[in-house]
Amino acid sequence: MNTENKKRSSTDIGKGGNINSHCLGPLNNLEEYVKKDWWKRIFNSYYLKTDGDVVEDKKITSYEIDVFSKILELKPENKILDLCCGQGRHSIELAKRGFENIEGLDRSRFLIQKARTSAKKNGVICKFREGDARKLPHSPDSFDVIMILGNSFGYFEAINDDLKVLKEAFRTLKPWGKILIDITEGEYLRNNFQQRSWEWIDKEFFVCRERSLSLNKQRLISREVITHVNKGVLVDQFYAERLYSEDQITGILEKAGFSDITFHGIIQPESQRDQDLGMMERRLQVTARVKKEWTSVKKKINPLEKNVVVLLGDPNKPDLLKPSTIFDEDDLYTIDKLKAALKEIRGYNFTYLNEHDTIIQDLLKMKGKIDYIFNLCDEGYYNDPRKELHLPALLEMLKIPYSGSGPQCLAFCYDKSLIRGIATELEIPVSDAIFIKPGDKTIDLTLYFPAIVKPNFGDSSFGITQRSVVNNGEELLNAITEIREKFGYDKPILIEQFLTGKDLTLGIIGNPPDDYIILPIIEEDYSSLPQGLPKICGYEAKWLPDSPYWNIKSIPAHLPEKVTQLIESCSLKLFERLECKDYVRFDWRLDKEGNPKLLEVNPNPGWCWDGHLAKMSKISGYSYKEMLLQIIQTVEHRLKVYKDKEEF
Repeated sequence: MNTENKKRSSTDIGKGGNINSHCLGPLNNLEEYVKKDWWKRIFNSYYLKTDGDVVEDKKITSYEIDVFSKILELKPENKILDLCCGQGRHSIELAKRGFENIEGLDRSRFLIQKARTSAKKNGVICKFREGDARKLPHSPDSFDVIMILGNSFGYFEAINDDLKVLKEAFRTLKPWGKILIDITEGEYLRNNFQQRSWEWIDKEFFVCRERSLSLNKQRLISREVITHVNKGVLVDQFYAERLYSEDQITGILEKAGFSDITFHGIIQPESQRDQDLGMMERRLQVTARVKKEWTSVKKKINPLEKNVVVLLGDPNKPDLLKPSTIFDEDDLYTIDKLKAALKEIRGYNFTYLNEHDTIIQDLLKMKGKIDYIFNLCDEGYYNDPRKELHLPALLEMLKIPYSGSGPQCLAFCYDKSLIRGIATELEIPVSDAIFIKPGDKTIDLTLYFPAIVKPNFGDSSFGITQRSVVNNGEELLNAITEIREKFGYDKPILIEQFLTGKDLTLGIIGNPPDDYIILPIIEEDYSSLPQGLPKICGYEAKWLPDSPYWNIKSIPAHLPEKVTQLIESCSLKLFERLECKDYVRFDWRLDKEGNPKLLEVNPNPGWCWDGHLAKMSKISGYSYKEMLLQIIQTVEHRLKVYKDKEEF
């Protein structure tokens, strides 16, 4: 055993070892003195002194939270895990800004106790617990966001342990959740680290540092000697941190299962003491997203829970209404948002049915074992919109209760011209229009321009683009040709007078005449559109993110009372006449004189978290979850499905 090894054995020093009253003196190989578990004991009061110029600087913490909040697009309702949280500075700053669902976890008992004391002192509520990041004490799908900040990643000797941390983060994040890692820029530090430095911490303490690369050049080895002017050497300690390049951090995130890995620039804090910042000097911010299914949880059967099957479109089948003809990331994200909201409603066991190849067999197996079907398949059977009515028809034949309108109502509302006729019969105002059959060679144009050309059958604004609004005969023929050829539509076409007033939507949840609520009318805000583009909420607004129409917003409509009353009363008439059920959306538009005219009835409207129904509900004060619960309670009242339980 050489002299240096004898010294190490007799004094048992190392990063996180016992405090020593002397220094080892000059050493040839710093890496030899680093303990595998140096991180277990190093983070104590001396850490807060030596690194206090950054980790105890409130301005730096506030600035970092500004940056991280913007990167993550944090919302107050987000459930956030501050992993390796230290003394909780970031968690506490978030709590001071109104975030309520924050938890911090760290291996250091000293720092966790410090965090709890600091949170209490600041008058905020944060949950802090001691734990190992490689084995998190949380259930799957617990958090919207996990943050690993302040260069707290890469402490373990084996890179496989870093991978375990990321796999645990992946497990405990919800589908579409995000991780943010704030980590030293490895390539920069590998080439620019200070081999030796020293600085005064205050008038009594100073620290000397030595650094070197590990033998494999993958870790930076650091030595700190902390000295008191009167007491002499207090600590001679060693530690090592992995130097990740952008490619390496990308690789390990992908290996852990993360997607959409994005780098967001550099943070370079300023030391209060204008001294050596070490690993905190230059740091990368990298985010990644979790794309996974909700973790299935085996539950004991509770006789008081309602068993509800949610019927959806088939993500494995083509959908010709979508630009890519398949379910893309936005569609899958929307479904996951639905599952997340339903998961929060107590007293229910929700299961999901979306495989249309086996849907009849699956329904037969479920018959008698479920309370009802929550029919959210607005794509139609096999994602064919003309077969939207087939699913409720099938459920009726199987005598399985379901939510939403029946097949006859769906058939009526799919035909825009037919709805116009029914509305006229009820003395409900509609705009002038012409009906063109596929074989018509000439058009007897009795309208004046501008007009709008749209497929008579269809939903989701299929076939309606900015070129659908026409101002002369040539544009009219071009619009018809585009619908026929580009969209492959060979059914009747409707040419309507284009109304230039406010574009309005009204929603109803419930079942008139006794049990219903009318949601606030909203209008489309077209102020962001470039001048010259027609003001319509068509295919481009719903499906094409690169289109200027994508930025259209919905806002509360401010209308004369008589206009509001007319729209509401006419919508209720149509609801009852068409035998709609549970929830419906009605589209209206004002003419240039401000008179409302019916455009469409949507008996199976979009249920998505950012759809018109959700926007109207939000104005009424209902969250997305509460909107879904309103619909569910309406369905159960109509179907007389009751069990002795609380809804929340």
